Amino acid sequence: MEFVIISGLSGAGKSKAASFMEDMDFFCVDNLPAPLIPKFAELGMAGSGEYDRVVLVTDVRGGTNFDALFRALDDLKAMKCAYRILFMDASDEVIIKRYKETRRSHPLGEECDSLEEAIELERKMLAPLRERAEYIIDTSNLSNAKLKGELRRLFARGGSTEGRMEVRVSSFGFKHGVPMEADLVFDVRFLPNPYYVADLRPLTGLDERVRDYVFSSPQTGEFMDRLEEFVGWLLPRYEEEGKTALVIAVGCTGGHHRSVAVAHALAERLRKNGGPVAESHRDMGRS
Repeated sequence: MEFVIISGLSGAGKSKAASFMEDMDFFCVDNLPAPLIPKFAELGMAGSGEYDRVVLVTDVRGGTNFDALFRALDDLKAMKCAYRILFMDASDEVIIKRYKETRRSHPLGEECDSLEEAIELERKMLAPLRERAEYIIDTSNLSNAKLKGELRRLFARGGSTEGRMEVRVSSFGFKHGVPMEADLVFDVRFLPNPYYVADLRPLTGLDERVRDYVFSSPQTGEFMDRLEEFVGWLLPRYEEEGKTALVIAVGCTGGHHRSVAVAHALAERLRKNGGPVAESHRDMGRS
């Protein structure tokens, strides 16, 4: 069972973090009373896997005394239920700006004369929990995409490809329109066209004879090398921004020959670099 407790300053991004982790197949519970945390852990440890990845969000809304939370954490350790604490932080200036933009009241606002005092009080209250945190993320200068990417880096399931951005390479024909879902579009209509070779016309870019024809041109090989280098440079930049899926579309006139051959070759090259790569050919079967 994977147990993550998210806490931190109000306005630092706890809700966003929980939402992103929910997308990573965590079961998220907001502000569960501390005495119920061990009971919930028992449910997860005895279950059939429905609650094997759990995120609990706790903060000052649960009360000013964290003794009950620390007792619950000690109970988790006694139960041999491993947990990790993620603490969300941000500068006072950023938190104040966020509260002004949302026009929401601080949970400690009624106890203080100003927002600044409320933030200072909250920092003091949360200091013991911050000290026990395995991870501290400061969102002051962090976009939502970068926050999502950081959470994926920290909490993605084990395995070489888990948490990696999914890449799909698709071929298409321009005469049928550019795929709306495409993130990157490459036009290969400058390559030798098998359509004008009578015995190749009925075949597709997945047939060896067509591929040999397309790749017999030196410019095809040079194009593939440059394309692989360019896409290889782009992929980690997209992942850093928290992008979870990328569609690369390769187009020729009809979507039968050149685009299919190039898309297939590109997908094979990317697979050698690791990570999930899907392949599809939208218009290959069209007449």
